[in-house]
Amino acid sequence: MRPRALVYGDVDLNLIDGSAIWAQGMVQSLARAGCAVTLVLKAPVRTGRLVDPLRALPGVTVRSPHAEGRVEGDRGMPAKQAAVVLTEIDAEDPFDLVVVRGRRLAGKLAAGPLAGRLWTYLTDVPQSAGEFDRAAKGELRRIADASRMLLCQTEELRSFLESAVPATAGKSVLFPPVVVLPDGLTPRGGEPPRGRALRLVYTGKFAPRWNTYEMTGLPRMLALRGVDAELHMVGDKIHDDPKDPGFSTRMRTALESAQGVVWHGGHPRAEAMRLTAECDVGLSWRHPEMDASLELSTKVLECGALGVPVLLNRTPMHERLFGADYPLFVASETDVVDALTLIGKNPDLYALAAERCRAAARDYTLDAAAERLGAYLAQAFPDPSEAVLAAARQAAAHGAGAAPAGATGERKLRVGVAGHDLKFFTRLLDYLRSRPDMEVRVDHWAALKVHDPERSQELVEWADVVVCEWCGPNALWYAKHKRPGQRLLVRLHRFELYARWPQHLDIDAVDQVICVSPHYARLTRETTGWPAHKVTVVPNWVDDRQLDRPKLAGAEHHLGMIGIAPSRKRLDLALDALEELRRDDPRFTLFVKSKLPWEYWWIWQRDEERAHYEQVFRRIRRSPLLAGGVVFDTYGRDVAAWLRRIGFVLSTSDDESFHLAPAEGMASGAIPVLLGWPGADTIYDTRWIHADASAMAASIATTVRDGHWEADRQVAREQVTRAYGLAEVCRQWTELLAGARP
Repeated sequence: MRPRALVYGDVDLNLIDGSAIWAQGMVQSLARAGCAVTLVLKAPVRTGRLVDPLRALPGVTVRSPHAEGRVEGDRGMPAKQAAVVLTEIDAEDPFDLVVVRGRRLAGKLAAGPLAGRLWTYLTDVPQSAGEFDRAAKGELRRIADASRMLLCQTEELRSFLESAVPATAGKSVLFPPVVVLPDGLTPRGGEPPRGRALRLVYTGKFAPRWNTYEMTGLPRMLALRGVDAELHMVGDKIHDDPKDPGFSTRMRTALESAQGVVWHGGHPRAEAMRLTAECDVGLSWRHPEMDASLELSTKVLECGALGVPVLLNRTPMHERLFGADYPLFVASETDVVDALTLIGKNPDLYALAAERCRAAARDYTLDAAAERLGAYLAQAFPDPSEAVLAAARQAAAHGAGAAPAGATGERKLRVGVAGHDLKFFTRLLDYLRSRPDMEVRVDHWAALKVHDPERSQELVEWADVVVCEWCGPNALWYAKHKRPGQRLLVRLHRFELYARWPQHLDIDAVDQVICVSPHYARLTRETTGWPAHKVTVVPNWVDDRQLDRPKLAGAEHHLGMIGIAPSRKRLDLALDALEELRRDDPRFTLFVKSKLPWEYWWIWQRDEERAHYEQVFRRIRRSPLLAGGVVFDTYGRDVAAWLRRIGFVLSTSDDESFHLAPAEGMASGAIPVLLGWPGADTIYDTRWIHADASAMAASIATTVRDGHWEADRQVAREQVTRAYGLAEVCRQWTELLAGARP
């Protein structure tokens, strides 16, 4: 069954600008990814140049609240009214996902019945730490909590949001601009103009920070350099700027009368792109205060797809896209004239710029966008499993009663999850809730030993299978109170293994005890004497899709540690390795993302722990080799963004049950470097395990020196995705819940 998507952008589709083009691209991408799409318009239709092509798409419905009589007048809906209208439309026949653009609108919807189904596209958010006040953080946290997905235009925006608003971490995914060439439009071949004027082109809105007024002076200034040029400007949205009341009049006058300027007015997108393809250089030169923008101009990518090189500001994002040596980076009006003069007289430079732009645009096609959305849709709406449905039928046959039907019209499998701390189960819980063949309820215990017995009993009477997260008092209670025929799964962590609870657990009442590694499964069997067939292994999950992000420059010289407390994490051994590396190459740096030991009261009150860390930090201050080589970063959920700078993730612990940090590093494209703590070789390939800190340092140095870092990190990523990727672990849990014997 095709997912049904409702799309609304706080944008006027009568005007051509980047936000309007977003709406077109989003609808087309969702339709191609397999959704039935309903687009709701903000404003009444005054021109069909953007809407008509969407109406013609199969599987797409365009609704105008103004034409339907839901909205009076001829002005666009404000956010509050739009939220009411969207809620009413959804109530008629609820949608599976609701894609919205506009922060104010998303804030209104976050408190309503669409919460949980929102796929919020974030652009109009503060883009610097100074702009992020408490109110903005609070609003974005509420939006994040109500959203199934947060769609971010660029990696830079995603990383910034995750560091500023922790609630966005794990939900933020990429949805870059979409470039769709009209049928029959052929890109340029990269040839410079010969025997005619250099044609410059700008399409979009006219606004002060977009330097559109300054652009109108370029033909005149180029003429003074002996370059014959004309500027073609496409668009009809002239911005009224309160800070510059005269801008609108000044801009219109220049469009109508400036030397060498041809103003084409507003046009359908296809015609605007045809006009661009007939020109030689696209203009995206903006005011320097926009250099910090975390958004990427759709017009830049459109020019690239058309084979038209684009002139734009030098920023880290643009350097990553086009290369640091791209010849059309500019910062000032003088730079613009110099670059256009040079490229107008140098065919080779023009061809280089055109090819760079074409290459950059290849990742932003409609097919690429549809494939990206298809992966998100598959994650959000997994297919039902015949094994799960069979388990549900079997449970119903044993008198468990009726339940809401799944996507196939069959009864869903009832899954209960009980525990006091579900932080290690969050993504699994999200996945189980998203399945069309399962219904999930949670018995959240207030503390390790504190719960509501009536609520727990209700779960016993309702569930087909119960998962106890932690083998603690919750597991003991459910083992005692479970119904006949009800299945009970208990997940045991390192914390409980040497506590008293496993000794008191009625193992005959438990179907499976789940450990995260073969080593701890063996220890569990040896310690408890439980039957071998009762103890199985399902590893910790690694969100490999979220962690797969491009590395920042210099990552191959950056080591990372996530968590350095308690002392058995052995930060001192990591410092041993770092000193050896920096003895030959001071570029090596250790980044530590962790709470500091004194932030854990239960650690800092122990004399031996305090002594260990006092010695470690004294060493960092006094060692000449470590000076400037250790960076402590704030503890937080933005691990995926932090890992972009890390090339090697260290694991120097005395012991671990699994140690997720190296696996997360591998998923990010970093190389794991481990000491041989007990059981490490049952989780990680022995190629990543070393005898001591010196061997760790030697391996890192050799990998970088011999140029193997790129190849080795790809091997590491493939290994972790295959063994511990979220999709694989979810598959294993689905089989367990369906009753499969491991």
